[in-house]
Amino acid sequence: SPVERAAADDDRVTIDFVGRLDGEPFDGGSAEGFQFVLGEGRMLQDFETGVRGKPAGETATFPVSFPEDYSAENLAGKTAEFEVTVKQVEAPELPEVDEAFATSLGVADGQLETMRNDIRANLEREVRQRLRARTKNGVMDALRGAVEFELPRALVENERQSLIERAKADMQARGMKVDDMPVPEDMFVEQAEQRVRLGLIVAEIVKRESLTAKPDQLRAMIEEFAQAYENPGEVIRHYFSDRERLGEVEAMVIEQNVVDWVLEKGKVEDQQMSFDELMSGG
Repeated sequence: SPVERAAADDDRVTIDFVGRLDGEPFDGGSAEGFQFVLGEGRMLQDFETGVRGKPAGETATFPVSFPEDYSAENLAGKTAEFEVTVKQVEAPELPEVDEAFATSLGVADGQLETMRNDIRANLEREVRQRLRARTKNGVMDALRGAVEFELPRALVENERQSLIERAKADMQARGMKVDDMPVPEDMFVEQAEQRVRLGLIVAEIVKRESLTAKPDQLRAMIEEFAQAYENPGEVIRHYFSDRERLGEVEAMVIEQNVVDWVLEKGKVEDQQMSFDELMSGG
């Protein structure tokens, strides 16, 4: 809800801003109606510090230092000046936990016990998915560092271009102008090499060990996805009628088959972790 006070952490702010280097605006450094939540770390620390404490209607000018490893080479290690106008400050407002709230979440009978059971089931499913993702990342990191070989340059360049396009799309979604943004030659090269290396390693393991996705594995994963929706049957039918979506699930099943194979062959150590640490990605 909109509030008439200075912006603080957890508030969502709507701002207009213009960034300047040596007094001149730079590409991708301005936007109107841009929104972000203070304290989430989505923006650079200096930028959040400059906005924090400002009420709606206030304009402020402050310096923002870009890190040395910033993705845009023309900004890396430099300090820009930003002029920011705060258009709106909104604070999160928690509703009462009652039958009306349960009904608004899609609980048909409006019972709080039903709502809590649904939430528990969703959290347990999310925990399984996050544990699976953390384990997969650990396995893939181990595979990536296990083998050294020369990479096909064409594959690396194709992957680099793909990463650049994704980065531009992300910046454009945030209201930045990216049409004429310069792209350094070495941008995303290391990341592209890592992705290509891992892709070739995984493909070879799948081929040698016959780890292709089985129909029952596809259905099991799709059914697990579908449980997060109000009408699971409809979601399942949608997946099986869309070849592209089905291909995405097939790739995930194959990755999981590789993970299971590595865990079976490798040395595995369990790690204790709190619920909050897992859910925050720590």
